[in-house]
Amino acid sequence: MKVIISGGGTGGHIFPAVSIANALMERDSSTEILFVGAEGKMEMEKVPAAGYKIVGLPVAGFQRRLTYKNITFFFKLAASMLKARKVVKDFNPDVVVGVGGYASGPVLRVASNKNIPCVIQEQNSFPGVTNRILSKKVSKICVAYPEMERFFPAEKIVLTGNPVRQNLLKKVDRTEAAKYFGLNPEKKVVFVTGGSLGARTINEGILEGYQTLLDQGIQLIWQTGKYYYDQIKSQVQENDHIKILAFVDKMEAAFSLADVVVSRAGASSISEMALLKKAAIFVPSPNVSEDHQTKNAMALVKEGAAVMVKDAEVKEKLVNEVVDLVKNEETAENLMQNVIKFAKPNAANEIVDELLKLL
Repeated sequence: MKVIISGGGTGGHIFPAVSIANALMERDSSTEILFVGAEGKMEMEKVPAAGYKIVGLPVAGFQRRLTYKNITFFFKLAASMLKARKVVKDFNPDVVVGVGGYASGPVLRVASNKNIPCVIQEQNSFPGVTNRILSKKVSKICVAYPEMERFFPAEKIVLTGNPVRQNLLKKVDRTEAAKYFGLNPEKKVVFVTGGSLGARTINEGILEGYQTLLDQGIQLIWQTGKYYYDQIKSQVQENDHIKILAFVDKMEAAFSLADVVVSRAGASSISEMALLKKAAIFVPSPNVSEDHQTKNAMALVKEGAAVMVKDAEVKEKLVNEVVDLVKNEETAENLMQNVIKFAKPNAANEIVDELLKLL
């Protein structure tokens, strides 16, 4: 079997894609897998590191505000369509999976036009325009939220959940995890992450209020993202209660140790919090299409499964919400009991099942 997996742009797209690839290989080690991503994006580094081949397209996103970058968008899109045609023709896949991100659209469009079975793996509760358009042409749509027939043909929808990185499921002993980060296992820990690239607003909010957390006896693991690391490192004096990192390599240790997690509300983050049964405060990014992160977070908030702080209110509210949640163990426990209802531990294998049905 030959499979193309297309998409990327952020870890939220890449890690689920790699999980699907790993599940395919576990099912049949002779499977040939080719990733197609966007040139210059992190998938061009992360996918080969996971052991898979990848081809890059010169595609870029369309900016919703007026900017000179939109002048080149259509040229890059045309070049990407041409390259996607060549990639699909040369590799000749049996099935194509689109996981979202810039490269997903051109590959799915080309493959569906050639009548190759195609699957959309829609990670969000509110899909983007591209997936809504392509949904009419693909064979299956694997979703992570109920009631997606509002956007897609009902007969194509399968509720599988979002695949997560399997290493996160490895439970690390609290004492061992604390030792890894140089923290005290007896004290409460908050893990702050803006994702693989970092989140400016979250970083600014924590920078302004981290001393309040420390004064309350709360320890901090702070993943700043590579763009913000040097700036924050220069302004914060590390001590025995705070660990600042550009990127956390041992995420399973961070999640095992964390009593509360502060995160953006990307689809993968939501799925990880559910599967790991974590009390989470989500700060949805305002810089995403259709404001889908707010919709992702609200799907949990309305079920009493998470707390949400608006991006514009981070400096006023975030640290206070963190302190309240850490100190109120009953509230945290209620969040954990409710969020686990959203967990889909077999998502990658269920998606593979759907792929195999199309052959």
